[in-house]
Amino acid sequence: MALIRIPSSLATLSSHFHYPHHRLFLSHRSSLRSSPAVSPRQLLSIVASGSQSGIEASSKVMLKDMDFPELEKWVQSHGFRPGQAMMLWKCLYGTNVWAHSHDELEGLNKDFKKMLSENASFKALSVKDIFTASDGTRKILFNLDDGMVIETVVIPCSTGRTTVCVSSQVGCAMNCQFCYTGRMGLRKHLRTSEIVEQAVFARRLFSSEFGSITNVVFMGMGEPLHNIENVLKASAIMVDDQGLHFSPRKVTVSTSGLVPQIKHFLSKSNCALAVSLNATTDEVRNWIMPINRKYNLSLLLGTLKEEIRSKHRYKVLFEYVMLAGVNDSIEDAKRLIELIRGIPCKINLISFNPHSGSRFRPTTDEKMVEFRNFLASAGCVVFMRPSRGDDRMAACGQLGEPGVIQPPMLRPPPRFQMAL
Repeated sequence: MALIRIPSSLATLSSHFHYPHHRLFLSHRSSLRSSPAVSPRQLLSIVASGSQSGIEASSKVMLKDMDFPELEKWVQSHGFRPGQAMMLWKCLYGTNVWAHSHDELEGLNKDFKKMLSENASFKALSVKDIFTASDGTRKILFNLDDGMVIETVVIPCSTGRTTVCVSSQVGCAMNCQFCYTGRMGLRKHLRTSEIVEQAVFARRLFSSEFGSITNVVFMGMGEPLHNIENVLKASAIMVDDQGLHFSPRKVTVSTSGLVPQIKHFLSKSNCALAVSLNATTDEVRNWIMPINRKYNLSLLLGTLKEEIRSKHRYKVLFEYVMLAGVNDSIEDAKRLIELIRGIPCKINLISFNPHSGSRFRPTTDEKMVEFRNFLASAGCVVFMRPSRGDDRMAACGQLGEPGVIQPPMLRPPPRFQMAL
């Protein structure tokens, strides 16, 4: 195959896109080999859009895959001023327009809108269905371009806070034993546009009903830090002053405990970090959260203690799903107090939300209160988080649709057989 020379200006531009170029090139190598000619602009479009289809289908760039510096360079490469890029950025995110097509752009000149209609895609998701739970929680099913489906939850609160819970993957590779999404296995990482547009849709669909969407939690389908570069980019767009303009303190990224990625996240982002702890011994955590076999409690908590030391007034949120007879004893509470000692943090106690095939039972309300009170008496900042949307499978740990082939259920330690 003949080499394709790219003009230096285009080559420089392509270097600003964060897709893994070599993978994209390999995925298109067969189509390039059979094509009589591929122009530099076509090749750049493939790199910029990250499309997994052929050259013709990838001729349009997905705008929401770009952060602002990338968008600005792309706009300039088409002969338009940087100021036009900022106006476009505000139409996508910052002026209550949340544009999904070039027809919705306000204040842009005719030539610029024509260029966008020919070269850009605005919409990464399409709504498949919306379910309303008895408590007002909404679960949105989105279709992706490849036909896969993700789920997003919008949670209104009587205090005026409205939270959108976004997914970062289709399925999840972590196989946490209490999580329905984990029964899917990992099917794909979501692109930046597919993550950020969940928040855009939440504002388009529900701002008039609920008021401002105030909070974002990366606690939907997937392990966010397993898809860390797209999550970092999407969360940066969410907190951008001219973007979706969420406060960094109100954008929370959750993880099951991927230690190297935690270090990377804390060095690159000011958004909040939530760690799903869920056990106070390696024996239990190895069982219910297999990632602990690679990054055990000592390594995980030691890393947090070290990394947070340099972050001013930063607190980790520890999430603790309470499983009857497994992790809800007063002995567990005592161990938890010792484990988190020296780590600036808050603790969320979460009721287990049952689902098909689950072997666990939720801890009773009375025992959760006892557990909370014991932690509080030791000086811990602790909250009990009520289930929301569980009658529509929209609550914590209930998202997704497992297929015929599922990850293995792990054998519990013998002393927990009776608890199941």
